[in-house]
Amino acid sequence: MYFDNKNNFFHGIMFHHFHDDKIHKKSQGSINKDTLYKLIKFIGKKNILNADDFFQRFKEKKLTEKNLCLTFDDGIGSQYDIALPVLEDLKIKSFFFVYSSLFLGEPDLLEVYRYFRLNCFKDVDEFYELFFKKVNKNINKFFSENEKTIQDKKNKFSYYSVNDIKFRIVRDNLLNRNEYKKIMFQMFEEKKFEFNKFFDILFINKKQIIQMHKLGHTIGLHSHTHPTLMEKLSFDEQLIEYQNNIDILSKILECKKNEIKSMSHPCGSYNKHTLDILNKIGIELGFKQIMTIEKEKNMKKINNSKFEIARKDHSEIIKLLN
Repeated sequence: MYFDNKNNFFHGIMFHHFHDDKIHKKSQGSINKDTLYKLIKFIGKKNILNADDFFQRFKEKKLTEKNLCLTFDDGIGSQYDIALPVLEDLKIKSFFFVYSSLFLGEPDLLEVYRYFRLNCFKDVDEFYELFFKKVNKNINKFFSENEKTIQDKKNKFSYYSVNDIKFRIVRDNLLNRNEYKKIMFQMFEEKKFEFNKFFDILFINKKQIIQMHKLGHTIGLHSHTHPTLMEKLSFDEQLIEYQNNIDILSKILECKKNEIKSMSHPCGSYNKHTLDILNKIGIELGFKQIMTIEKEKNMKKINNSKFEIARKDHSEIIKLLN
């Protein structure tokens, strides 16, 4: 049974990566179409609302404790190729939260880096070992000083390994963006990895997002360049992220800006500036990344505000299936 005392409230199910026997390789956290069918059956199709219905009931305060929606982040190509046909077969309309720089031919390399570390090494820990060696700073001291942070994140994101978490805090807190990119490009060169050859596989394109929109799925905001720590940006920098995002998506979808009403926070990162900006540009529903109350964000309850609706990562549900 899916519902228990830890998730007996309305929320979203969060998806990212999928694999098949064709072009999308199996990778850390990815699932295939058969597993998606099983997951939906397990949580109960009757409990899953279409995105527009979830939004409307939320606005009218009519969501019940067993109302769910499905959400897909980052504009990943495998979502269109693998997940979308399943959704259409089951007649489920979902939220797709998309960052917009990828439609300008300038995608954030987050997905490229992920593909590289999961496909060009014996395993991901081999990548991490090499990456940590290339960080030209006292990384052991950094890990020691951040031992509590590592443990806190492990408790919050149980689906990440300790090395996953160490890598992310080095990327986001020890290195700046240019330092991180320099190390990754050195590793690309060593492996003779031509990263731009993978854009068509890894990301959705304009025609695909238009098709999803026409099929009745809800396209929402996910920033312009997908910063991993939105909360570190100034108010003006965050405003540009979301203004560009809504400008570009509304032009592609040929809709008015005020027709785009939903979003999810990239990497679950936001602060008061973010929430003020979302209010300013007319967003009415936003999703966070986890299913717990984050005291550091001054939350008083699970679905703390209209921009802090809980989501359960699909990997947590997969554990219940196995």
